[in-house]
Amino acid sequence: MEFDLVKVLLILVTGVLAGIINVFAGGGSLLTLPVLIFMGLPSATANGTNRVAIEVQNIIAVLGFRSKGVSNFKLSIQFAIPALVGAIVGARIAVDLPDKLFNQILAGVMILALGLILWNPTRRLKHTDIEMTPTRRVVATFAFFLVGIYGGFIQAGVGFILIATLVLVTGLDLVRTNSHKVFIIAVYTLSALATFALNGKVDWVLGLVLAIGNGTGGWLGSRFQVAKGEKWVRIVLIIAVLTMAVRLSGIIPGWS
Repeated sequence: MEFDLVKVLLILVTGVLAGIINVFAGGGSLLTLPVLIFMGLPSATANGTNRVAIEVQNIIAVLGFRSKGVSNFKLSIQFAIPALVGAIVGARIAVDLPDKLFNQILAGVMILALGLILWNPTRRLKHTDIEMTPTRRVVATFAFFLVGIYGGFIQAGVGFILIATLVLVTGLDLVRTNSHKVFIIAVYTLSALATFALNGKVDWVLGLVLAIGNGTGGWLGSRFQVAKGEKWVRIVLIIAVLTMAVRLSGIIPGWS
């Protein structure tokens, strides 16, 4: 990509907004992925580029949980390996999918993911430590493989799916669940990012700029998180996601 200062600045601002959204509501990829597409990147390249920021933010989160003594890497790795394999499958599907079809799928996923974020069914899940029997481990392996396929394919909203899967499989509390979640995403995103990169579907400049923006937005959001702020962030997220989903779907002729 030729250096385009305006595009870089727009991606930086988008990254900051996505970082703030991740703190207040979750689902920053619902904003960053469509914006990358609207800026002219082919869908697969936008998808791959978005993974750079996702990888950086989850590595930082893993280190954060480790510094607090919350991590259990042995168990996280057991969940992450099938997700990693699934992510390769999902990323391969995304790489080979025509732009128009991917955009239409993304539009539908954005609406569903927005519903998950607003409803947040994970709040209703009860935790109680569950013994990881051999049968439960087999079920968990298959479940995380499927989650990996989805994460490798499109990523948006995967955090809620992972939290629900982890609580149902392990019964862990939300803090420990989140420590596993960010580890799993960090691991499988490596395989997804590698798949996109090997197929020439990553714009590293925009990806790194997006990562800087996400980090900045996360820092700002964590320090200025107030009830009124969350309300407005959710309103902005709803309007932005619905607008971009309609545009991506192509249901309005000439608006794409």
